[in-house]
Amino acid sequence: MNTLWRVGIIWCSDRGARGEREDLSRGIITEIVGKHFGGEVIDYRVVPDEIETIKETMIEMIERKDVDLIITTGGTGLSPRDVTPEATLQIVDRVIPGFAEEMRRRASQISANELFTRAVIGTRKATLIINLPGAPRSAEICLSSIVDFIQPALELLVGKHPRTV
Repeated sequence: MNTLWRVGIIWCSDRGARGEREDLSRGIITEIVGKHFGGEVIDYRVVPDEIETIKETMIEMIERKDVDLIITTGGTGLSPRDVTPEATLQIVDRVIPGFAEEMRRRASQISANELFTRAVIGTRKATLIINLPGAPRSAEICLSSIVDFIQPALELLVGKHPRTV
C-alpha cells in the first residue's frame, strides 16, 4: 500500500488566467511534493488576482476535492494586484507563522528580494495551505526551505494517517 497526500495547486495570475503567460512553477512544485513526501497533484487551477476567486477556489479544493495540501503560487508580492495572502487569511482557521518566517529567512540568504514576499501559511480544517511567490526560482527556494516540515504537519492535521491507495 502506498501513502498518498492529495495536493492542489492554484496559480494566481491575471496574465496566466487570460492565457498570456505560462506557469513555469507548476512542474517544479509537482516534482518537489512527489519526491519529498509522496504528494500527488490531483487538481490544478489558474485564477486571476481576485480575492473572492482565490478564496472560492481554495474552499472548493478543500470541500469538493478533499485535498490535504493547497499550494498557491503568485500574488504574494507588493503590487496592488498581489492579493493571495489576503485571500488566504480570510479562509484559514489558523496561521502557521514559523513556516513563512523560515521560507523568508532561507530565501533571503540567496536573494534579498525574497523578503518582499508576503506569503502566508495556515490551515483550514485538515488542509494545509502554503502561499509561494510566482517566480519559479523563488517558488522552488521557498518550498524547498520548508519541505521537510510539510509531511509532519500533514500527519498532525489528519491524525498521523495519510490516505492509503
